[in-house]
Amino acid sequence: LDWKSGRLGNALIINGIFVLQMYKLNSSFSLNQSLGRYINDVHLCFFNPLGPWGRCTGNCGPGGIQSRGVWCFHLEGWTSLLSNCEEADKPENERSCFRVCDWHGELFEWEVSEWQICVLAPFIHGEVKLRTSECVTAQHGLQHRTVHCIQKLNRTVVISEICEYFAPQPPTEQACLIPCPRDCVVSEFSPWSVCSQGCGKKLQHRTRSIISPPLYGGLMCPNLTESRACDSYIPCPLGEEEYMFSLKVGPWSKCKLPHLKEVSLSGRTIVDFSSDSKERVTFKHQGYKPHHHSKPWDIEIGYQTRQVRCSRSDGKNAMLSLCMQDNFPLTFQSCVMPKDCETSDWSSWSYCSKTCQSGDLSPGFRSRSRNVKHIAIGGGQECPELQEKEACNLGGELLQLCSRYSWKTSEWKECQVTLLLEQQDPHWHTTGSLCGGGIQTRELYCAQSTTESSGQRLKEASRPVDKKLCPGPAPATSRICNVPCSTDCMVSSWSAWGLCVHENCQDPQGKKGFRLRQRHILMESTGPDGNCPHLVESLPCDDPMCYQWLVSEGVCIPDHGKCGLGHHILKAVCQNDRGEEVSGNLCLAPPPPERMACEIPCRMDCVVSQWASWSACSQSCSNKNTGGKQTRTRTILALPGDGGKPCPPPQALQEYRLCNDHSCTHFYWETSPWGSCSEDALVTALNATSNWSGEATCGVGIQTRKVFCMKSHMGQAMIKRCPDSTRPETVRPCLLPCKRDCIVTPFSEWTPCPTSCQQENGTLIKQSRYRIVIQEAANGGQECPDTLFEERECEDITYCPVYRWKAHKWNSCILVPESVRQGMMGTSEACGKGLQTRDITCLSDDNQSAEMIDCLKWAGDMPPLVQECHVACRDDCMFTPWSKFTPCSTDCDTVRTRRRQLTGKSRKKEKCQNAEIYPLVETEACPCEAFTSQPHGNWSECILPESKKEAQRGLRLRGDAKTCGKGVRLQAIVCSDKNGRLVDPSYCSSSGYIEEECFIPCPFDCKLSDWSNWGSCSSSCGIGVRIRSKWLKEKPYNGGRPCPKLDLKNQVHEAVPCYSECNQYSWVVEHWSPCRINSELRAFRCGEGIQTRKVRCVNTMDDSESGSVDSALCNQAEIPAEAQACSLLCPNECVMSEWGQWSKCPQSCDPHSMQRRSRYLLRPPLSSRTCAEDSQVQPCILNENCFQYHYNITEWSMCQLSENATCGQGVKTRLLSCVRSDGKSVSMNYCEQQNLERPVKMSLRCLVECAVNCQLSEWTSWSECSQTCGHGGRRSRTRFIIIPAQGEGRPCPVQLTQQKTCPVKPCYSWVMGTWSSCILEVDCGDGVQVRNLSCVVHNASASPTAKQVENTLCGEWLPQESVLQLPCSVPCPGDCHLTEWSEWSTCELTCIDGRSFESMGRQSRSRTFVIQSFENQDNCPEQVLETRPCTGGKCYHYTWKASLWRDNERTVWCQRSDGINVTGGCSAQSRPASIRQCNPACRKPFSYCTQVICGCEKGYTEIMRSDGFLDYCVKIPGSEDKKADVKNIAAKNRPVNSKIHDIFKGWSLQPLDPDGRVKLWVYGVSAGGFLLLIFLIFTSYLCPRQPLKRTNFRPSVLIEFSKMKFPVPIKSQNWPKVPY
Repeated sequence: LDWKSGRLGNALIINGIFVLQMYKLNSSFSLNQSLGRYINDVHLCFFNPLGPWGRCTGNCGPGGIQSRGVWCFHLEGWTSLLSNCEEADKPENERSCFRVCDWHGELFEWEVSEWQICVLAPFIHGEVKLRTSECVTAQHGLQHRTVHCIQKLNRTVVISEICEYFAPQPPTEQACLIPCPRDCVVSEFSPWSVCSQGCGKKLQHRTRSIISPPLYGGLMCPNLTESRACDSYIPCPLGEEEYMFSLKVGPWSKCKLPHLKEVSLSGRTIVDFSSDSKERVTFKHQGYKPHHHSKPWDIEIGYQTRQVRCSRSDGKNAMLSLCMQDNFPLTFQSCVMPKDCETSDWSSWSYCSKTCQSGDLSPGFRSRSRNVKHIAIGGGQECPELQEKEACNLGGELLQLCSRYSWKTSEWKECQVTLLLEQQDPHWHTTGSLCGGGIQTRELYCAQSTTESSGQRLKEASRPVDKKLCPGPAPATSRICNVPCSTDCMVSSWSAWGLCVHENCQDPQGKKGFRLRQRHILMESTGPDGNCPHLVESLPCDDPMCYQWLVSEGVCIPDHGKCGLGHHILKAVCQNDRGEEVSGNLCLAPPPPERMACEIPCRMDCVVSQWASWSACSQSCSNKNTGGKQTRTRTILALPGDGGKPCPPPQALQEYRLCNDHSCTHFYWETSPWGSCSEDALVTALNATSNWSGEATCGVGIQTRKVFCMKSHMGQAMIKRCPDSTRPETVRPCLLPCKRDCIVTPFSEWTPCPTSCQQENGTLIKQSRYRIVIQEAANGGQECPDTLFEERECEDITYCPVYRWKAHKWNSCILVPESVRQGMMGTSEACGKGLQTRDITCLSDDNQSAEMIDCLKWAGDMPPLVQECHVACRDDCMFTPWSKFTPCSTDCDTVRTRRRQLTGKSRKKEKCQNAEIYPLVETEACPCEAFTSQPHGNWSECILPESKKEAQRGLRLRGDAKTCGKGVRLQAIVCSDKNGRLVDPSYCSSSGYIEEECFIPCPFDCKLSDWSNWGSCSSSCGIGVRIRSKWLKEKPYNGGRPCPKLDLKNQVHEAVPCYSECNQYSWVVEHWSPCRINSELRAFRCGEGIQTRKVRCVNTMDDSESGSVDSALCNQAEIPAEAQACSLLCPNECVMSEWGQWSKCPQSCDPHSMQRRSRYLLRPPLSSRTCAEDSQVQPCILNENCFQYHYNITEWSMCQLSENATCGQGVKTRLLSCVRSDGKSVSMNYCEQQNLERPVKMSLRCLVECAVNCQLSEWTSWSECSQTCGHGGRRSRTRFIIIPAQGEGRPCPVQLTQQKTCPVKPCYSWVMGTWSSCILEVDCGDGVQVRNLSCVVHNASASPTAKQVENTLCGEWLPQESVLQLPCSVPCPGDCHLTEWSEWSTCELTCIDGRSFESMGRQSRSRTFVIQSFENQDNCPEQVLETRPCTGGKCYHYTWKASLWRDNERTVWCQRSDGINVTGGCSAQSRPASIRQCNPACRKPFSYCTQVICGCEKGYTEIMRSDGFLDYCVKIPGSEDKKADVKNIAAKNRPVNSKIHDIFKGWSLQPLDPDGRVKLWVYGVSAGGFLLLIFLIFTSYLCPRQPLKRTNFRPSVLIEFSKMKFPVPIKSQNWPKVPY
């Protein structure tokens, strides 16, 4: 710090901010004083906000917060405690900001303007100027554009940081090129005008027009006019004046009121402005009473005058008497004094439209207005703007945050399958309970966003507001849903009936018991209505036994010796009803004996086999008529010998016993569905402590159901007939459903009543409000209110006041004051044209006087206050008023007339008899009511009749929008009257259309039949497949939903896995027949034989007595043999028992393990022969005698739906089977016995996509016609997609908008006629151009054919006088005046190197002045230039053109590329010379003067002297064929024309062909010359020699050869050596 100089050094860079701030605070002191004093005050400490502003955090939008770090610094640079700094000086460390979130990307975007005009880039030193001399094609420039970040919704500008979050800011500046300066380009001069005939001095002129204006700093346009005196001057003869005289009228003066002293003067003298002389004319004023009015709305009538003078042809004024004529122009007229429009004071500013901070950062607006107090009259200043608008609350930081709105929805309503089915098929009707895919809807509304911190519950509904307040896309109001389908349980087959046991084996009572059979659930039920059948059936029985002895017997042991009587040793085990071994004390019956008698055959005894197993019971149950029976048999194994014990009789070989003696009527428990969950007093205490729901503690209740004992196929039975142990439960706990009260939103705000006033006879205006149910009542909650919509009449409606204009009678006609009239015209007759006024007052509805401002606001335009009038003069023709028109007949070709007559003295005046000037009869055509119509435009699309609309809230989803069927198509008409003028189409047709019936074919979907019944399972044991199918009923057409893939029979199949119990069908065999010995004698002998048995297939699960079933249902691989070989042993043979069962192999089927079986000796042989083996051993071989088992699970099936569902949630299943290791399906018992791990999930939920047709809304109402009249108008209507197509549903149509042509209504327009030529009452001077205003009817087409109609059809329009009249002037002879506008030039683009530099071109036109007298040329106006943009321009280039030289002169001009000769456009630096001069003059043959020195013409080369001047011209060999080897730079610039060259061009010999090869004659000449040379040498030897002077021959030879035309240089030839 330099205290003396007051400058800050680099040492305190870190504190630079502090020092600058300090200097601002103490600007009234010097830097030394202020800094020192400030340091003493703050103890050398200050705040320094070094930290940058952090990221914007918090809520999205303007509610974000930005912070930064602020530290307290010591002057020496170290930080200090915050308390050492003044708190008042602490900079802010937090500020609000706009936090940009990702969803803002849909709301904001960069808005880029068009590039501005390219401007020259500044030089290094900052100056900007045109670099004309340096410019070749273009100059470097810059162009700019504006870039703003805007909100898409209302296009308002916001801060750039928002858009920069998503995309970088586009550049605002770019380099560009500015073409070089372009001078003004003008056309050639026109021919000189023709000198007018007559004597005296005459001038002629010629003009040119501007083709292209000066651009980019080019030279301005030159004069467009040249004038010169005519060559022939004819002196005026005596008696004829040299000048012409014309009466010239000046412009009207401003309207003024007469002064009182002017009125009171009896006479005054004024200057005659009509001549240059100083003559004075006197005239007298008559008495005049000025028409002054006190009211502000009264009109003041004044007068205005104009000058009339006599102009000489040289532009000077002359005596007025030299220009007098019969009809002297009027020099005065009445006028309305101009009065400007008056307005009231501005009203107060309205409230700002922005009252809170919103995310768009756009400003608000306020407005104020004022009313018209007095309209402009007499050409006064028109009314200014009556409304003013300005921005307010630009920043908005002090405003509170605006409310935010968001979309809200009610809860989803109940899923309805009917909505989907009716949408797919409008003719569908309910056929039962439905499930599967459906549609559910919800209400959508816009409400103010709420937060938890606002003290409101999140679930509390907000009041609905206008949906326009919610940004972003609205949530969906419909969706696909699913009603769960209910499926019943899948159960297994019944097991066999169990033993008769007590109901409770733990406490057996009575002598009655039950036999039970069971089945288990294979697949659980699904859905709310899924049921499972009963799983247990019972049969009452007598003598129940819970425990019984199981006896097994051993081998028969002889009591004495080896045969004869013996005994079996019995082993008894006590078992319960489940087959489990228990203590013998539980078996109530006494144990069986330990021994049982038996007999062992001796050697000669008959041998009988053991009893076979009992056969299956013939009946599953017993009734009164039949009972079940079982049999068993034994066979003779060996015949007895002599003396041996004989065989038993045949009847002793078979035994019978009764079986299944129980009744066929069985019993089971059946339950009703569970009731609803209800409260119970027993669980009240539990409810007080349980919280079963995350939202509410709804408690635990109970569900009950009824239980009935049912008799099979016979209805309900007594309860005691069913075992109580298997009775289902009747009570179970449940979760009490929470009560749900109906929740509705608060009522919306009342719809606003109109703020503007209304017509009192209008319709009744109502306002309404509504509320939305967002949660339906359930489980006994409070019901929803009945009223969701309310309506009422608007109160305090202001009706528009009724005001009307009242026009009073016209006042008398006011003429120019008599003093003015007499002074100007010298006459005092008060007649002619004047103005008359009338009073206009404003009346209220009750005819009371009101302010004019009220009528201006409410009663429309004011009636006219002034009109022209005429006071007849003595010489005027007087007429009676016109009569009424005669009536018209019905014929359209008739006319009607009206008449008037001359009155008074006018009947005798000759001029009044002229019917052309003063017609007495007027005729007009009668109106005709005949009209013709013609079709217009194309036919519309087929429009279906609109369905009846019912007032409803929410969406219609039942598919009743008509999309096909009969409709009409329309074609608009054009209605015209008999004159071809358009009229309203209602005259020809009430609708304005031609209607024609049409038909839109309805789409038909592919229709298939219902599913057939499932076929039987393909496998009788284990897993198989069952199939069902559909077949085609109707093919799709007209865009209907396509069919699924069909087979050749037009069918579609569905296959699912199935499972059959392997023991459901089994083979049943009868006992073997006795062994039939193979003997022809059929004697009862021993030996080999055969035995047979019957085999049949039975359904083991069927309780009926149907007997056998089809053999195909049983496993064909396991069919038992129906016959087998047998043998009947003879008496002396050894008899062995049947083989016993093989022992079990280990589960692993180890081949090293063995299995065994054995048999025992029944009768020893007579001889010493040994018996066969009594035991066998074999290894355990896999898939031969040892098997392993595993579960087999199928793949998931197709998604199966309920029969009542067409789509939605279904079930995929898979089946489990037990498979043997050789691939054979076996009973599940095999796998269960090995305790294999069983898969858990056998079913899985799945989804079949619903085929949802596209659902459209109703058509909106037809829009207003795009044009109010004429051709090309169209009306349209639209519809919207409610539900988009899903799955294989019909897609949404592309056409969501329909259009039809509007009937052609006539367009009535005011049409301005063309301006007339300048109308003058005299020869020259100021006049007016007028044009007519007429009402025409047309069709608004590109080339309208307008026809005039009555003015009343166009409505009222009071154009200003300047619209129908235009001041103009006709120059008098001698006046300098402007020409008419030239034609617009062709459209030209600015181009660089032939390429367009801009998209829009420009055209120009000009006016120039014409001088009629050199004496008056100083008064000429400036020439005028106009340009306008144009399209379709071309690039033109400009080149210098020059004529041929003539006497070293030529003409040089600039020409545009389209052949137009112009001035300007070509570069002045490259202009060719038009005059050439050479010193000395060029007199050599074939020479001409170039711009500096003499040169040679084309085909000749210059031979120059040592002083640099031309010596002579030498012809270039082959130059005619452009093959010359000698070239010269000067030769390139020689002119193309040379008379000498043309004369001698055909004489020269050409040694070369056009292709460059040497011609044959050249070789001939060369050979001839060579022979001539040999001849000369030879003759020189023969001739006598004389002394010769020493001479070199070579030059002469060279000269000779130089005269010859060789194609190669001479020095390259082989010259012979010539002796001297």
